Amino acid sequence: MHKPYLNAIGVAVPGHEVHQKFVSYAPRLLTSLRDRRLFARMADRSGIDRRYSVLAPHADPERLDQGDLFRPGAFPDTRTRMALYEQCAPDLAFAAALDLDADLSGITHIVLTSCTGFFAPGLDLQITERLGLDSGIERTAVGFMGCAAAINALKIARHIVRSEPPARVLVVCLELCTLHLQETDDLEQVLSFLIFADGCAVGVVSAEPQGLALSDFRAIVVPEAADQITWRIGNAGFEIGLSGEVPTTIARHLPKHLRAILDGRPAEAIALWAVHPGGRSVLDAVERALELDPAALDISREVLRCYGNISSATIMVVLKAILERAARGEGCAMAFGPGLVAETMRFEA
Repeated sequence: MHKPYLNAIGVAVPGHEVHQKFVSYAPRLLTSLRDRRLFARMADRSGIDRRYSVLAPHADPERLDQGDLFRPGAFPDTRTRMALYEQCAPDLAFAAALDLDADLSGITHIVLTSCTGFFAPGLDLQITERLGLDSGIERTAVGFMGCAAAINALKIARHIVRSEPPARVLVVCLELCTLHLQETDDLEQVLSFLIFADGCAVGVVSAEPQGLALSDFRAIVVPEAADQITWRIGNAGFEIGLSGEVPTTIARHLPKHLRAILDGRPAEAIALWAVHPGGRSVLDAVERALELDPAALDISREVLRCYGNISSATIMVVLKAILERAARGEGCAMAFGPGLVAETMRFEA
């Protein structure tokens, strides 16, 4: 049976850097002086320097974005946010495809993931047209699976290549998380908006022996913690629930499943760790739980610092960094999403 490889990854982010703008604006959402102080402390400890958005920040400290889409007391409804997603998503996906160091002429399948926007005819058809691909290409959309969705997309691509060795699968992970900012004085929610960002990652999976060999996938579900990460469609955008208990849950449950995830290997056998940087505290929890060397998650921490959390696209950015460093050895990727679920993937570079 042919072994599938993740051959190349392209990444694109919008042109607007917004992290410091949000850090300065967010205290206006909080009514409690105590919460404002806590927010400032957590912002300093976030491990994030830059995040990008399709929304251009306003120079006026009292206003959030140049289009005044997010006006105090009049944040946009879901329909308005989805119209902006439909407007911005295709260009961002095309830019990520242009960043790919790969020939796209022979692409036979598209697997698309996104949990931050929907429209139809969808982004899969837009990508097909913009890249000049065969209109009869096989298309699969993976929706609303949160930050862990890219690993599911790679799993689908692996199955396709194993069953059809000539196949070349384009995996597209696109998220516009910043469209879903909520007007709230709930500190936990405001802190969740501190980490999320916009961006797109595109990868090619084929039987060509180049890049990362994809070997095994495992999903770990912690049903008793299902309410710790939630993602629901509301009247004013999509509403995230992100509990501060997530890192503790990950640290408690991950070691129990490590043997199954690594197929019996010890953690020391893994040379390359690609852990979704869902936040600094998540990376700290994984490092402690698996007793990793402090340098093991350097790439994940660097991606968090430079991009924030782009939901499903983020793990692809981590894997791109591994490809660019020409690293060698066995690897393990993992990302966390609603459920609470840890989606994992073993690979070899």
